[in-house]
Amino acid sequence: MVRLRAVRLSLGRGAAQVEALKGVSLDVARGEAVGLVGPSGSGKSSLLMTLAGLEQVNSGRVLINGFDITDLNEDMLAKFRGRYIGIVFQSFHLVPTMTALENVALPLELADASDAFSRAKRALERVGLGGRLGHYPAQLSGGEQQRVAIARAVVGRPPLIVADEPTGNLDEDTGKDIVDLLFALKRDEGATLVLVTHDPALAARCDRTIRMRSGLIESATLDEAS
Repeated sequence: MVRLRAVRLSLGRGAAQVEALKGVSLDVARGEAVGLVGPSGSGKSSLLMTLAGLEQVNSGRVLINGFDITDLNEDMLAKFRGRYIGIVFQSFHLVPTMTALENVALPLELADASDAFSRAKRALERVGLGGRLGHYPAQLSGGEQQRVAIARAVVGRPPLIVADEPTGNLDEDTGKDIVDLLFALKRDEGATLVLVTHDPALAARCDRTIRMRSGLIESATLDEAS
């Protein structure tokens, strides 16, 4: 599902420029759950954003589901993400002036889907928010907002789901519920899941853990329980 080859990525400009990824190569199998771990600044989120097509690499190749996305322009990347990649952010990134239903329907509307709202309703029901369709983000708890964000990420049934610290802004119990939900959706849809986390318990749920340091992959470990 994911193939990165000798990927280099620099962020910032001039004296503030930092090499976030220093020649990273990585394969992620279809249906696999992979946890990216490591200290802050190690390149975890940069790697995630690169394979999600949200950062343009300086060199190397990025292939997702067999498609080389390295040289796609922004419009083409947006269309590709809409079809193949669901993204869950730590800070939810919901549109505050839209209801839960409208937030989840948004990517389908951008793709000109005629049944955007009926599919969004079903997605929200799947994450336990069938009774909160008309609520705005400010009227929802943090856990509910993350459920909306997850529904938005999976509503198009993408083969790849990426999540950047999906429990980072949640209390322990709510975070566990969100993790259970993510893995249930992954299992039900047969999707590939790549997530960044500082939570050892969440990393242990993955089939494989990849530890990063200073822009490089330091080690990769199979979960003994899997």
